[in-house]
Parts: sequence; C-alpha cells; structure tokens
Amino acid sequence: MKEENAAVLLLDDGKLFKGTTFGATGQSIGEVCFNTGMTGYQEILTDPSYAKQIVTMTAPHIGNYGVNLEDIESEKIQVSGFVIKEESILPSSWRSEMSLGDYLKKQNIVGIKNIDTRALTRHIRDNGAMNGIISSTADNKNKLESKLKSSPSMTGLDLAKIVSTKNIYDWSDKGEYRVAAIDFGIKKNILRLLEEFHCQVTVFPANATAKDILSFDPDGVFLSNGPGDPAAVEYGIETVKQILGEKPIFGICLGHQILAIALGAKTFKLKFGHRGINHPVKNIVEKTIEITSQNHGFAVKLESLPKNVISTHINLNDNTSAGIESIDYPAFSVQYHPESSPGPHDSRYLFKKFIRMMDA
Repeated sequence: MKEENAAVLLLDDGKLFKGTTFGATGQSIGEVCFNTGMTGYQEILTDPSYAKQIVTMTAPHIGNYGVNLEDIESEKIQVSGFVIKEESILPSSWRSEMSLGDYLKKQNIVGIKNIDTRALTRHIRDNGAMNGIISSTADNKNKLESKLKSSPSMTGLDLAKIVSTKNIYDWSDKGEYRVAAIDFGIKKNILRLLEEFHCQVTVFPANATAKDILSFDPDGVFLSNGPGDPAAVEYGIETVKQILGEKPIFGICLGHQILAIALGAKTFKLKFGHRGINHPVKNIVEKTIEITSQNHGFAVKLESLPKNVISTHINLNDNTSAGIESIDYPAFSVQYHPESSPGPHDSRYLFKKFIRMMDA
C-alpha cells in the first residue's frame, strides 16, 4: 500500500472507495448492505442475521459509547466486515469496556473508516446490494476483482446451518409455557423476552426434525431470525410443514419467510434490503402504525400468498409483506424484529399473541 493504514472497499460492479484501516488488518468479502440505525452497533455486529455481510452504518459517528459484554446478541461478531464514516476513539459511557476499534481487532474483523458512507449508501440504493471486498493489505484492483468473482452471491445461500447451534440446549427451565425455539440465527434478546413472558425455552438446531420437536411436546414453536436465502433452508421448511396444525407457531424475519414458504407462498430478494431501527409498518388488522427494527434482504411475495393466508402487516416504505397469519392453523409471523435490541418496543404485543395461542 502506498499510504500507511490505507484501506479500500471494492464493490462487485467495480466501484472503489478509499479509506483507512478500522479494526483488524486484512481482507474480507461479503454482501455490502447498510443499516440506518444511529445506535445499536454492537447488537448489529453480533446479530447472526448479518453472517457473510459487510455492514455500512449510515450515521456518521460510530463508537461513541464503546462496547460492553452485556449487549451482545450472540457469542461473537457475526458480520464479515464493518464500514463507517468516523470512529469515536474515546468512548464516553460508564458501561464501556473497550473501544469499538479494539473490539473489532480482538475478534479479527476487518473494517474500513473515513469513507463517504452517504455515497456508498446511495450507490447500493441505486444499484442494489452486491458483494464487496475490504482490503487493508493490498489495493491491486485486478487481484481484488478476481477474489470477488469467486465469492458466491446471497441468492441460493443457506447460512442458517452455519450460524445455528449444533446441539439442543435449555435457555430457561422455569415457566408456564414450554416453547421450542428453532435457531436459524437466533438473538439472545428473543430468548430473554420469551423468558420474561413466562416461557420455558429449549433451543433446537436449524436442522431439527419435526419428530425431534414434537417429541419435546412444546406448547408452542418459535421460528427465529437468521441469514441467507429462505428458499435454500429446505430442511427447515419441511419441518415447519409437518408441525403446522400440531402446535402454535410464531415466526420472525427468516422464520417469517420459512413459515410463508411452508404455507405455499414464495420469496424474492429485495434490491437493497431493510436494515435499521426506524422502519414504519402498518398493522392492517388493528389499523395502527408500528416503528420497527428490521434486518433482512429477502421478502415474501404478497401476490403468492394462498387464499388461506392473510396479510396482517405491510412495510410502509415499499409496501412489501411485513406479517402474515394462517386461517387454517394457529400460525403467524412478522418480517421484522419485535424483540428489537436495538430498536423501539412497539411490537412486543406479538409475544402476548403467541401466549394467547398457546393458551387456546
């Protein structure tokens, strides 16, 4: 590199951004996307739904309250890379245990800072999310392009099996309701909230069979968030098909998409996805508006919903599906994150709805 600490971000369409090293030194490839949240960077970094993605923060100053070990959503950083405008080097929070830059270095996550994140975000909005490579060790465009070409696109990629737990485990052993949570990339705050709503939660791997889950004899089944293409999670879809009608089902994010496919609908890849903590959603049934936390690159095709599945929520930014409910079975789902973390708490009522279904 000609300049000390220099780094570059090269997109799949040849667009090049120059900046400086942030976090670990090296190279990293992933789908470049953006998140519109002004806070919550630590929860974003540790959200399994961001596996194989390079996340760009649209807020200009990131890292001002540092990092602590209480606000993690999984046991490690899940993103492939991190892109920001300006780093706050000296955190100003009594809860901070280290700086954001040190956190990335400690977990060997490659990032880039001091780039025009507004220009990058507009480029993605105009041209769609695409693969990119961050490099702080080489800036030869031809070599970087060659590496990018060999990386798979997100379409058709099953990432749930990569981030999911490999073993069944109990999250909480006390509660009025026995819930089997299928881990497609589950966040800790989902488990915390289920526990708060008096659920005894046992977590199952993404590839758990219907027999595994039904033999546990749960009162309800929770389908978690997760990364990748929902259509590629064929084993999860088959499991849900066999559970339908046997137990109440509540799904979010990837779980929403998997439930929709199991009910006969189809999904598609969004141009640049929905990622942030300020997305407006209309509850069609209640005729109310919720501000929601979202993180997904795929969506359910509204026109593909069978007649026995109703649309309950709509994303007001682009009128895509944000929630469905089955007429024939006790099963419903939403495209967003009602557990937030980070984000508003407008949608916590959905956990109460799940409880009512298990009471029925």
